[in-house]
Amino acid sequence: MKAGVLALQGAFREHAEALDALGIDVVEVRRPQHLSGLDAIFLPGGESTTMEKLLASSELRTPLADALASGLATFATCAGLILLASEVVGGRDDQVPLGLLDCTVVRNGYGRQRESFEAPLDVAGLVGGLFPGVFIRAPVVRRVGPGVEVLAHHDGDPVLLRHGSVWASTFHPELAGDLRLHTWFLGSITSERTVA
Repeated sequence: MKAGVLALQGAFREHAEALDALGIDVVEVRRPQHLSGLDAIFLPGGESTTMEKLLASSELRTPLADALASGLATFATCAGLILLASEVVGGRDDQVPLGLLDCTVVRNGYGRQRESFEAPLDVAGLVGGLFPGVFIRAPVVRRVGPGVEVLAHHDGDPVLLRHGSVWASTFHPELAGDLRLHTWFLGSITSERTVA
């Protein structure tokens, strides 16, 4: 399996290290040609407005949007979720998300850096007990559209979403020291191929 990690800014190295630990062939995606032949892509946490600017300057925005719309399996975390959302509250006026996941997110919904926290999460369908959620300037999901499944909540707010082959979290599983979500997501791609 070959997985890409959007490597423009943010916690892309941590995702790459997690994937490497799982024996996955990792590609750091910085240019449109890096999307070729991927089975999945991870959109990391970081600073969503900076990522948007870098997507434009690297000429990656349209090819990435096209690949995702064509069904490329995607796991977006924190700022990656903001990039995917259909609506962003609290962003810049010129911030235009990709609109590929039907949800409304509030940037920095839990507060600034000093309000970052960790919390155990009860993830529906995840084997092995609670998952350590690492929330760093995390967005808050205020609305999910029809067909978007909520796999985990924190204080009543959705924090882990799934819609087909698109997964998204407001927290950072790549910083948790726990590879179960990466493993489960990648396993779901393999399962879909077997069924097809």
